Amino acid sequence: MTTVRTPETPPIPEIFRTEVVKRNMDRFRRSMDVLLNRDPPVVGATPKDVVYAKGTARLYRYRPVTDEVYRIPIVLVMSLISKPYILDLSPGQSLVEYLLREGFDVFMVDWGVPRPEDSRLGLEYYALEALPRNIEEVQRVTGEEEVSILGYCMGGLFALMYNGIVQDAPVANIVCAATPVDFDGMGLLKRWSDRRWFDVDRLVDTLGNIPPDLILRSFELLRPAQRWATYARLTDNLWNELWVKNYRLFNRWVNDQIPFPGEAYRQMIKELMWENKLMKGEFDLSGRRVDLGAIACPVLHVMAEHDDIAPFDATRPLTSLVGSEDKEDVLLKGGHVSLVAGRNAWFRLWPKISEWLGARSV
Repeated sequence: MTTVRTPETPPIPEIFRTEVVKRNMDRFRRSMDVLLNRDPPVVGATPKDVVYAKGTARLYRYRPVTDEVYRIPIVLVMSLISKPYILDLSPGQSLVEYLLREGFDVFMVDWGVPRPEDSRLGLEYYALEALPRNIEEVQRVTGEEEVSILGYCMGGLFALMYNGIVQDAPVANIVCAATPVDFDGMGLLKRWSDRRWFDVDRLVDTLGNIPPDLILRSFELLRPAQRWATYARLTDNLWNELWVKNYRLFNRWVNDQIPFPGEAYRQMIKELMWENKLMKGEFDLSGRRVDLGAIACPVLHVMAEHDDIAPFDATRPLTSLVGSEDKEDVLLKGGHVSLVAGRNAWFRLWPKISEWLGARSV
């Protein structure tokens, strides 16, 4: 009888066994960090001081890191439904930190988390009372007559509304990022809020402030497979410490939504989403029409090519509506968040903002 010998599997060299074990251990450890939210990454860490506060809102001034600072300060204005630390995400990944190194005097308006009684606050409060009051404080502490405003998403809308009504507003420059003006171009968000089946009055009258979970889920439904695709990429990259850190940073911000003040939401739906009054030149606040054509200061308009929340069709017409002679459009790849905080932002948007504002801030 003949015995057939099967070839023996050659032993795995020790170096490969060690590397495979180490990588798998890293994957397991980081998966537990994500699942249990252990040692969450630091956000909003750039040193700052509160220079003004009213209600839930805070005005921050970030501490300078250079001796030479541009004369005109920058005021960062956020949306009502998101925490502001997306612009100061993490050391080394912060627009605020970058602008400070470039020599700007940086302030930020943080609207805070609205209280139940804040459900009565409308868009006129934020655009015509709160924002101008914060700008007055910037003028007071700096001694400068003018400021530059950098508005992200709805923050850009507030800048446009304020400057479209107050013709002598002390604003030297406006930078709008992911700011919709033509609400007929809002895609699925416009379809879902169609007046034929969306009873916004009942929603606001019942709930007051709109719960953050409702807003978050509506954004997720714009790309329903995105969450699972992200989980798949996370599984593939658990061995990569930097990738996991960035996932945890962005995932924390995306899920850290806050309530939408009820009356402001009602106005957004009825007058902007349904009637598209800003685009038509018919939108008014407290009986005063928002005339975007009257805006004469320089305007930099930044859009994301693959933005689902503020789609290109909704943001594209902005510079055609303002009366400024000095205005520029910038279209970048990426989405709503990566526009201001992703790799595209680090290498393209941030240097562009610094160059553009620097030339207009002396």
